[in-house]
Amino acid sequence: MSKISGKTTEEAVTDAQLNPRGTGAALSLPSFDYQPRTRLLFGLNSVERVGELARGLGAEVVLVATDPGLVTAGHADRVEHILQSCGLGVVVFDQVRENPTTRDVDKCLEVAKSAGIDTIIGLGGGSSLDTAKGCNFLLTNGGRVRDYWGVGKAGKPMLPFIAIPTTAGTGSECQSAALIADEHTHQKMACLDPKAAARLAILDPALTVSQPPLVTAHTGIDAVAHAVETAVTKRRNQLSLMFSRESFKLTVPAFPRVLSDPKDIEARGRMLLGAALAGTAIENSMLGAAHAAANPLTAHYGLAHGEAVGILLPQVVRFNAKDAAAKRAYAELASAPEVACAHDGLDSAVEALIARLESLLYGAQIARSLADLGVKRSKIKSMAEEAAKQWTASFNPRPMGVEDFEQLYAAAFEPRADGA
Repeated sequence: MSKISGKTTEEAVTDAQLNPRGTGAALSLPSFDYQPRTRLLFGLNSVERVGELARGLGAEVVLVATDPGLVTAGHADRVEHILQSCGLGVVVFDQVRENPTTRDVDKCLEVAKSAGIDTIIGLGGGSSLDTAKGCNFLLTNGGRVRDYWGVGKAGKPMLPFIAIPTTAGTGSECQSAALIADEHTHQKMACLDPKAAARLAILDPALTVSQPPLVTAHTGIDAVAHAVETAVTKRRNQLSLMFSRESFKLTVPAFPRVLSDPKDIEARGRMLLGAALAGTAIENSMLGAAHAAANPLTAHYGLAHGEAVGILLPQVVRFNAKDAAAKRAYAELASAPEVACAHDGLDSAVEALIARLESLLYGAQIARSLADLGVKRSKIKSMAEEAAKQWTASFNPRPMGVEDFEQLYAAAFEPRADGA
């Protein structure tokens, strides 16, 4: 073996890998620990395989957590029949509400306990998936939802969980978090644990066609917002950026298509896959100020999550773009689907990004200001105090205190450009 300065070639190469710029040097790329936990099955009519795949996970008695709209659309019956045709026992909890609370989880838990289930399926949007995860926490580990508020607080294994999203928005199918609000205080509690992640996510574009137009609009904005926020958070890394950018490339061109033609199955598929990839980005980089500021709006005014996030997003981009690294990240994100070209100047690329976001908001008929949604200016102070305490605020690329959130809300009261 050859020698380099008294060391073998193998020793020298190892030293170079560990210390690329000499002893004590740090890597310029941020570190990450990628642990994929969810198998992704994507394709038209892929839901037909849910029975065989559930059996492969050892299922015998399955709980399907869903909402009344999915029952009306026939999706709940379809999944139930597929499972039964594979010899599985099925019980359906069909009372999931938007922005689920601890009461919703408790009601789902009662059904699960009485049926003696061994597998859980979440069928629907993020609310159904969160309710299913919340039920899984309590069924397997006991206690109350509040006991799992935080990270990694479930000490016992959890039941196999299958996620079947019917909206292209939250990306919850690729996340290990359940987002549940306290029934009395309205405080949103993020319960994160690797054991809560879905073993399998079935992405079937056909299931999303039946969405009401307003749901398509709000969830689509949420998916785009996830791609934008994950691209700049403090925890972003090369892996999460790959998912953020691919999600943005898929969703930004496809979103106007599904708004104009809800039966465009190709565009539906791109939105569904893009939402899942954004969810994977969240799992690896978290979210930021737009989501932190949106939670008080949903809690106190009952706004749809996607609309609350969307109305704040352009202002958050403007705020964060004052940070040089965030500005470049936004510019590079906009360059991916050719919204702009970073080489033409970072400032112009960021403005092009904001203009495209405003155009999407306009197409989705998102209100132009908080005033249009009935939000009171007198609530700015209290909402800002709540937003500053949200976990996602800590991952924003620029630190945000109460005064910053006050300014953010105040700016969102001014009519947004229509993006035309």
